[in-house]
Amino acid sequence: MRDLLLLVPLTALVACSGPRPTASSTPAADPTRELALMGSDAVLWQNASAEAYWIYEQAYEQAATKLMWNIVELAATYGEGQPRKPMAVIVDIDETVLDNSPYQVEAIEHGRTFDPQDWRAWTDKAIARPSPGALEFLLHAHQASCEVFYITNRETAERASTLKNLIAHGFPNADEAHLLLMDGTSDKTERRARVRATHDVVLLVGDQLRDFDERFKDRSVNSGKATVDALADSLSKYFILLPNPMYGTYRDAVQGKGTEAEKHARMKEWFQRNGH
Repeated sequence: MRDLLLLVPLTALVACSGPRPTASSTPAADPTRELALMGSDAVLWQNASAEAYWIYEQAYEQAATKLMWNIVELAATYGEGQPRKPMAVIVDIDETVLDNSPYQVEAIEHGRTFDPQDWRAWTDKAIARPSPGALEFLLHAHQASCEVFYITNRETAERASTLKNLIAHGFPNADEAHLLLMDGTSDKTERRARVRATHDVVLLVGDQLRDFDERFKDRSVNSGKATVDALADSLSKYFILLPNPMYGTYRDAVQGKGTEAEKHARMKEWFQRNGH
């Protein structure tokens, strides 16, 4: 019996001294998927929230009010019998008059960030819904004798599908003459100038401050807020800003350019630096 008792701890010791299983290494994080997930709350809010819906409706109601005030003020600047240029409203397309949040939802579902081929496959379908309030406002602007110009950073190869999408919903001036796509640069300054050369622009609408002025691209000082303060008067009078937390200059300023791993590292660094 005593020998048996001595054998038990010896057996346990031998068992414990055998080769131990190695701990499985933690798989490396996929930076593309991580970047996509960083935007999941923003996409959920844009796609599904009643708050986003009402902000759009409210913004376009304000757009109608500003439009009429600006038309009245413009009329007062012309003398009797003086030749007048036609009036125009300039709008962006994506997240301004068309809602692409379903594309963003699918991208997050599959752990993808923006991909030009995926985006082209989406725009080729021409099934984006109108943003809340957008169609009603632009029909109102058209009835008030304003031509509508669509200045977008969609590629020229997306012209046919973009027009198909706009025409399907009955957007006014949905034709080649009023659709100004990106041709080499995302800076819309020159395209806006082309419209202003022939028209009195009474209002602009977009989801990025750069839809009003390219100076808002610079976010190096206080995230560009000083530029907002400097241009506040003209912004208040001539620009309607719509919500888009999903993508844009604000995020580009943080994650920068480069590989997905580099962008992910900059995003993580920003969160660490600004966390409390």
